[in-house]
Amino acid sequence: MNRRTIRDLSEAALAGKRVLVRVDYNVPLSDGEVSDDARIRATLPTLRYLTEHDACVVVVSHLGRPKGKWVDSMSLHPAAERLRELLEVPVQFVSDIVGSDARAAASALRGGDVLVLENVRFLPGEETNDPHLAEDLAGLGVVYVNDAFGAAHRAHASTVGVAEHMKGEGKPAVAGLLMEAELRFLGGALESPERPFIAILGGAKISGKIDVIENLLPRVDLLLIGGAMANTFFRAMGLNTGASLVEEERVDMARELLERAGDKLLLPVDCVVAEEASEEVTTRSVGRDEVPDGWKILDIGPTSVTRFREALEGARTVVWNGPLGMFELQPFAGGTAGVARAVAEITRTGATTILGGGDTAAAVDQAGLVDRITHVSTGGGASLEFLEGRVLPGVAVLDEKEA
Repeated sequence: MNRRTIRDLSEAALAGKRVLVRVDYNVPLSDGEVSDDARIRATLPTLRYLTEHDACVVVVSHLGRPKGKWVDSMSLHPAAERLRELLEVPVQFVSDIVGSDARAAASALRGGDVLVLENVRFLPGEETNDPHLAEDLAGLGVVYVNDAFGAAHRAHASTVGVAEHMKGEGKPAVAGLLMEAELRFLGGALESPERPFIAILGGAKISGKIDVIENLLPRVDLLLIGGAMANTFFRAMGLNTGASLVEEERVDMARELLERAGDKLLLPVDCVVAEEASEEVTTRSVGRDEVPDGWKILDIGPTSVTRFREALEGARTVVWNGPLGMFELQPFAGGTAGVARAVAEITRTGATTILGGGDTAAAVDQAGLVDRITHVSTGGGASLEFLEGRVLPGVAVLDEKEA
């Protein structure tokens, strides 16, 4: 995606100018404080670049799904407090979005200051891309920067409408440094990967990943499948899956994919099973053709981890989306952790490794290996749609680089 970034703007375009920055601070809160600040940290390079260039920064984000209503528990105030601690420059918060208080606070900013607005989804016009809200947001800055890859698949007022309005007035609408990195790594993997190129797909349902599989299959050298979605492939192979989650309506699709993929698709050969999904449960590792009646497949087995590790040896590009087992429960975290170690090892030897965000990042972080991956996407749904080959409206609307 050949889009302009903040690095393409001149000093004069930033110094003393109000810059509206869309970020993704949809962070988890606990007792009124941010419990995981990864998404806030991911925006620091962009915000530091802007403050160091003396811009007056106005930050807009969403948090949760308040559905156009003011919900105190979804306020961005805790995120603003955490940003102040991390950024170490003046950071203000205003409990307003486009009203008189927000306009006054934005107008009072000096170069290097940062203002965080309240949750933009408190306004019903955000998710409907209301043109009046977009115009009001555009009035808060003379430059628009989208650094919210995690929201780039949404055509909302703060991701698309405001950019269109500002461009109509001849004002820049560019990508931040996080957005640039997301597009560079994910786009590079799809368009010009160093080979061998291997994709790892997990998660619960094949239906949620079918478009990803269709888009990746002709591009990759090997596709590794794990998680509960592998169960549907097992059923398509005529195997007993016990009481495991299976998408019955997708069995025929899985069978067709198996025939089409041939040797490109690698499934688990064994699995960890239990009678129920809980921390205190008896587990067994069995071959994929030995699942007992009434038991559930909840992780890939040790032989499968070994086979996946061997398949990954020598890979130069890896894209991973979806955990390979119910990693939230310790008895079923071993498969994902084992493959994560293999991915971290090939990263050390120079491979480009990319995690698709969301549960994948959480699972690898739980294994203590997230810092040993080349790039961890901040956009779960957005990265998934990108891997499906879809155009993300929040990216497409940004200024194109000049040839």
